[in-house]
Amino acid sequence: MSRHPGPRPTSSRVPGRRDPERERREARHAIPNAPHAEARPTKHRARKRFGQHFLEAAWAAKLVNGLGVAPDDVFIEIGPGLGALTRPLAATGVAIHAIEVDRDLAAALAEWAPPTLTLVTGDFLALDDAGVLPGGVGAVRIVGNLPYNLSTPILFRVLALARATGRVRDATVMLQREVADRVLARPGTGDYGPLAVMLGLFADRSRVLSLPPGAFRPPPQVHSAVVRLTFRPPPVPVARFEAVDRLVRTAFQQRRKTLANALRPLTAAREAAGNAPLDLAAVLQGAGVEPTRRPETLTPEEFVRLADVLIPLSVL
Repeated sequence: MSRHPGPRPTSSRVPGRRDPERERREARHAIPNAPHAEARPTKHRARKRFGQHFLEAAWAAKLVNGLGVAPDDVFIEIGPGLGALTRPLAATGVAIHAIEVDRDLAAALAEWAPPTLTLVTGDFLALDDAGVLPGGVGAVRIVGNLPYNLSTPILFRVLALARATGRVRDATVMLQREVADRVLARPGTGDYGPLAVMLGLFADRSRVLSLPPGAFRPPPQVHSAVVRLTFRPPPVPVARFEAVDRLVRTAFQQRRKTLANALRPLTAAREAAGNAPLDLAAVLQGAGVEPTRRPETLTPEEFVRLADVLIPLSVL
């Protein structure tokens, strides 16, 4: 015997009448713009594809206060979002070059932007150096609440910008705590890897703030930290950055193996190109690096020295 469904329940909501419960549900998922005297109050839903988690005003003020802003500073802000950092930073009177990938947020920022704020709608990772940098030739500072799913490529892009232009004085960025730990890691620790090696060659690294999930709306499921990279010349000359980068990435792909075994893919590629077999252990010893060491024990300077030995041997 079949059973026919009864009539669907109809909504008891009367058109035109307020529904407080519905408004409360919507408010939990909508993020209001930070208040500004000249801005229309709007709402913006955080978009997962952009990794949006917006910083609360109190925490933004702490970050800006920790920047030590000088009147002649010029900032590049990566992902200004709702303007939590942009507004207090703009209030100091400094010039800001803000890059926002979300067109809706960029339009909302444009409604109140002072003359010192330049807005660029685009992807920081896709823009060339000319699109990222403001006009002029002076030093710039970078600040941003980075989307956690893209923080590592953004950090490497910042490093590339600093190396290519020599104009980046420092970068103060919000990261997932685990990524911050990898940025700050020292040799011999479990968090030490390519990020720490390559950034450590060109920047002094420090932790500025630690933040709980509640410092953001919507709150992420992880803790966060602010780190500062203060760029400087490398402690040893780096003849070929790309070679060092390839060496480091290859070594850490098998970080639990000895260095002699972890670098086998490089010598295998060399031999496949028709070169004679290479005694990698002897090469490592000749570079002053014990072949039985693990990649995570090498300092950035040792990776550079090893690259200098391997480059003439057509390994890198």
